Amino acid sequence: MATQIIQSAAATAAQDVGMGRVLDRVQQAGAQDRPHVVEFQHVTKTYNAGLANEFTAIRDVNFVVADIPDKGEFVCILGPSGCGKSTILRLIAGLEPQHPATRGNVLVFGKPVAGPAADRGMVFQDYTSFDHRSVLGNIAFGLECQGVDRRERNELACHWIGQVGLNVATDAEKYPHELSGGMRQRVAIARTLILQPRIILMDEPFGALDPQTRMNMQDLLIQLWRAVEATVFFVTHSIEEAVFLGDRVYIMSTGPGRVMKELEIEPADRPALEMARVPRFQETVYYIRDLIAQLEAQANAESK
Repeated sequence: MATQIIQSAAATAAQDVGMGRVLDRVQQAGAQDRPHVVEFQHVTKTYNAGLANEFTAIRDVNFVVADIPDKGEFVCILGPSGCGKSTILRLIAGLEPQHPATRGNVLVFGKPVAGPAADRGMVFQDYTSFDHRSVLGNIAFGLECQGVDRRERNELACHWIGQVGLNVATDAEKYPHELSGGMRQRVAIARTLILQPRIILMDEPFGALDPQTRMNMQDLLIQLWRAVEATVFFVTHSIEEAVFLGDRVYIMSTGPGRVMKELEIEPADRPALEMARVPRFQETVYYIRDLIAQLEAQANAESK
């Protein structure tokens, strides 16, 4: 079983692994004395319950993330395909059909999630810009919905155009079809951050980008996160990306997914391209890669 695989790594888990520290157990309520940003209490999500195509994405998921004032944490979620990573993210966001959970409780700032709210912003993998709006109009859209007057929202949108590395003079009036993939994701990030959410949810936002652009976006995201002081939940398939970005990494089992391991990671002290060459960085990457490979091999063996 997956639990047996984790236990077999006990000798490694009891020690620091490169830039990471593997906790003895996943932290749950009562393990921290700080207020909680997000807490999962025995959360299970089953789709089409009672039907022939019933499917359980996650089962009995438990974890807690502390509210760290004036900083926030960068939390990455890793695991095999189909383990329910995106389900966890969308339960936090309060998005249907993932929300509500079938069993258990999802709490944000100590209160049950009732649906989407302004304290949470989401960036998707797919480019979600409005085709009929310019870069400026896309970034200002949320403020427009809040009733902010045109001058103020445009000034703020121009500020965020610059913050995400675009050029106000040359890019503000461009439309999505005129932008590269990396530029579109910069717009999506700016459109989320302009609303100043306390929690930023990112579902593989760089998955479709080429390697160099992806690393550039990782560097940019670290800078922006430090500036906005929010808690970020970041789903990725890239172990390197998780180790570079994350203060905390959750490793999930094969589906139905459970959080099997929690790692605390040292902050990166140089750009992504340079970090990839650091031996301690690679040691952490190899540990996680081997663990996920064991989980996948065990799941394949059990399915035969």
